[in-house]
Amino acid sequence: MRSMTATAAHLPPRHPAPAAASGLASTTTAADVAPAAPLAPPATRGPGPVRRLARQRWFIAVRAFAVFAGLWWAVHLWNDNPLQLPSPLAVVSAAWELAASGELFEHAVISTTRLSIALGISIALAVPLGFWMGVSRRAEGFIDPLVEMLRPISGIAWLPLALFIFGVGNTLPVFIMVYVGFFPILLNTVAGVRQVDRKLLAAARTMGVGRRAMLWHVLVPSALPTVMVGIRLAFAASWAAIVAAELIGSPSGLGFAIEWYRQLLMTPKVFAFILVIGVVGYLCDLGLRAFQRVLTPWSEGTGLQ
Repeated sequence: MRSMTATAAHLPPRHPAPAAASGLASTTTAADVAPAAPLAPPATRGPGPVRRLARQRWFIAVRAFAVFAGLWWAVHLWNDNPLQLPSPLAVVSAAWELAASGELFEHAVISTTRLSIALGISIALAVPLGFWMGVSRRAEGFIDPLVEMLRPISGIAWLPLALFIFGVGNTLPVFIMVYVGFFPILLNTVAGVRQVDRKLLAAARTMGVGRRAMLWHVLVPSALPTVMVGIRLAFAASWAAIVAAELIGSPSGLGFAIEWYRQLLMTPKVFAFILVIGVVGYLCDLGLRAFQRVLTPWSEGTGLQ
């Protein structure tokens, strides 16, 4: 008995068990439990960075147009000659009248159709030739001197000869636009092919990739962003040349309408068609940019958009 007492004296003191372990937790009522906090509604996301950037661009564009209209109005008040420079309101009124009669859309559709045909021909001619020159030094040495001799010649310089050959009609403006748009696409295609990473080409050859697969799976995707830049430059050059081509060699189109109303001294309508050329060109370039982003999404952030 004395040994048991001594052993018990050396045992550590026993602490009371927690309520949950001793079974007291079962006596806790629902009133003793604090109510749970209501769930917070999910945070709504704000506009993404791309959308914010687009809004900022549109806001800047609207301000730029407002500044342009204000300067235009100030010069109009200073000049005080509506035959030389009509007011913005007079031009808007003339554009509304032309749109209501359908004449504005008729000429715009004719010009854009010609441009689409010319740009398609330029792409069909320049892109294959550019790839050939890009992969073959011999082809470049043979073709490049001719290209560099013809490239400085303005498309307007060919108007008298083209008028003699094609006459008045649709062919002359299309020819001028094909000539003007050919060179930007060709040179950008050659540059795009030459800029392909040589390590990528070497890796493809090491893997046994054939020439056709090398073209479609290595060269074309790598050069396509630069080719698209050339197409946009060709569009801008061709759209600028269409006015001069239609002034002389066409009985319809935006250039013809500008010259027609100039002869009638209807300056507000002349300015209306000039603004239509700018608006259509801007919208078409936006469409080409969107198409480029869809066609070459890997070129985002490379400066080629």
